[in-house]
Amino acid sequence: MSKDIKAIYDFDYRLIDEYFLGMERQGPGSPRVTIQALDFIDNLTDQSCIADIRCGTGGQTMVLAQNTRGKITAIDLSPEHIRKLNDTAERLSLQNRVNGIVGSMDNLPFHDEEFDLIWSEGSIYKLGFVRDLNECRRFLKKGGTIAISQISWFTSERPTEIENFWEKFYSEIDTIPNKVQQMQEAGYMPVATFVLPENCWTEHYFPLMDDAREIFLRKYAGNKAAKDLLKQEQYVKELYHKYKAYFGYAFYIGKRIN
Repeated sequence: MSKDIKAIYDFDYRLIDEYFLGMERQGPGSPRVTIQALDFIDNLTDQSCIADIRCGTGGQTMVLAQNTRGKITAIDLSPEHIRKLNDTAERLSLQNRVNGIVGSMDNLPFHDEEFDLIWSEGSIYKLGFVRDLNECRRFLKKGGTIAISQISWFTSERPTEIENFWEKFYSEIDTIPNKVQQMQEAGYMPVATFVLPENCWTEHYFPLMDDAREIFLRKYAGNKAAKDLLKQEQYVKELYHKYKAYFGYAFYIGKRIN
C-alpha cells in the first residue's frame, strides 16, 4: 500500500466531498474533547465573535454553539457541507448564533481583528499548521485565542511504515514540542496542549468511516477512484491500530500576544 499513498487532497474533490458529507465530523474528536478545549478559553461573552475554520458538516460547531454564548461563523469550501451545517443549526434552534458560509481557506473573507476565538478541529490541510497560524493571526483580536487540533507525532522516532505514510499524507506532521514552538514563533502564547484520547478514533470517527464506506460501496461499485479513496481510508484505520503509540491528534491552544 505504501507505494500507492496519496495525500487526501490528491483525490477527486467531488468524491471526498460526498464521502465526508454523511459524517457528523470529518476527523477524530468528540463533544467531550471540544468542551475540554473550551475549558482553557476565558473571556467569552454573548458579544464574542467565533470562527470555525474548515468546519465540515459542523459536528463540533454545534458543540461550540451549545457551550458558548457568542456568534459563530463557520466556513468550509463545500456548499453541501455548509448546507447541512445550516440545516442542523436550524433544527437545534441555533440559527440566530450560527451562520455557515462557503469560502476558500486560501482567501478567508474576514476583517482584521474580527474574532475573539478561531477554531479548527480535526482537519488536515494542504497548506499546513504554520500557514494556518500565520493566516489566522490577523483575524484575531489582540488577546484572542486560537484552538487547533492536528495530527502529531508522539515520539521522536517511529517505524518506517508510519513515518513514510504521514510524510506523504501530511508533510507538516511534527512532534508536539515542535508544534508548540511553531505556535510561539507565529506570535502566540501557548495556553494548553493535550492529546485526544483513543476513543476519539475508535468510538467517534471510525464508526462514521464504516458507515460512509458502506454507502460508497453501494453507490460507486466498480468506480476505481472511489475504490482507491476507500482503500486509503481503510489503510489509515489499520495504521492507527498498529501504530497508535507513535501518532494521533493533539489540541493546540494559544493566545495572540500582540
